[in-house]
Amino acid sequence: MKKDFYEILGISKNADAAEIKKAYRKSALKYHPDKNPGDKEAEENFKLAAEAYEVLSDPQKKAKYDQYGHQAFDGSGGFGGHGGMNMDDIFSQFGDIFGGGFGGFGGGGGGPRRAKGSNLRIKVKLTLEEIANGVEKKVKVKRKVQAKGVTYKTCTTCNGQGQVMRVTNTILGRMQSASTCPSCGGSGQILDKKPSEADGQGMVQEDETVSIKIPAGVVDGMQLKVSNKGNDAPGSNSIPGDLIVAIEEVEHEFLKREGENVHFDLYISFPEAVLGASKDIEAINGKVRIKLEEGIQSGKILRLKGKGIPSLNGYGSGDLLVHVNVWTPRTLNKEQKQFFENALNNEHFTPSPEKSEKSFFEKVKDMFS
Repeated sequence: MKKDFYEILGISKNADAAEIKKAYRKSALKYHPDKNPGDKEAEENFKLAAEAYEVLSDPQKKAKYDQYGHQAFDGSGGFGGHGGMNMDDIFSQFGDIFGGGFGGFGGGGGGPRRAKGSNLRIKVKLTLEEIANGVEKKVKVKRKVQAKGVTYKTCTTCNGQGQVMRVTNTILGRMQSASTCPSCGGSGQILDKKPSEADGQGMVQEDETVSIKIPAGVVDGMQLKVSNKGNDAPGSNSIPGDLIVAIEEVEHEFLKREGENVHFDLYISFPEAVLGASKDIEAINGKVRIKLEEGIQSGKILRLKGKGIPSLNGYGSGDLLVHVNVWTPRTLNKEQKQFFENALNNEHFTPSPEKSEKSFFEKVKDMFS
């Protein structure tokens, strides 16, 4: 079972941004590879700390993690990509956290960095059935990839270091500073040869069909990440960006989703309410037959356990809430109207709710509890 991010950094869920950053820096310095050469356990703890910080330092990711846990990013099909972080990813993303105290993994602080391609974003529409059961979607995306036959060479501006050094004369003496190489963008490589169809960076655009496994229980607006399915970046040691998948829920014709619960409005006739009836109602995975007792009241809510949406965390499923509505006819013939006129003063038609009958507000309270 994956370790809790707050536990990894040794902080509480109420920790603010400064506390999160401080805790990560402390952990990163403790387990940094330069301080623990050859120690695989320290390296793993270093990666876990970076993984935790990546999520908790981002307010949106933190909110999703607090609500859904690891499943908000990992899903069931390799989403999130956090567990696959390598040292280059960590140093390129969080290098500023170390305050210059350490450099890159195994190579000091002045080496070139691996270029990462830009992310791609798509929307995937899901029906309520697909959300409830989980689904695998195949989508076609246009990706920028390195052209066949393209080659790169060492950048002559920085000699492959990814940085250029500048010396400035000040009143305190000569000061030396380093900045990202303007020619190669810090990768240490520039374009050497490219085919005619490639752009100025040696890239071409291709269509690729990507398979996306979407776990059950996702919500509208949630974003999932498919690692390395974004655009390529130039350079022989570059890594692709990611494919960001935004979930869009298609509204169901009869069912209304509310979190993990699903609501259905059932309309019955006055005779059915008086005599009772068996009714087929819409559920997520087909129709379900329910039995209505004699004398059922309009506004009654029937709860069908486990017929709602599965929890994204794997903690069971929500319920299907059936709202009973007794339909009052708007037009009657003479005979029917006479029947109800005769019943006006009949004691059996006089409202006499029992003490056990819950009020509307009590029913609403029960529904949300």
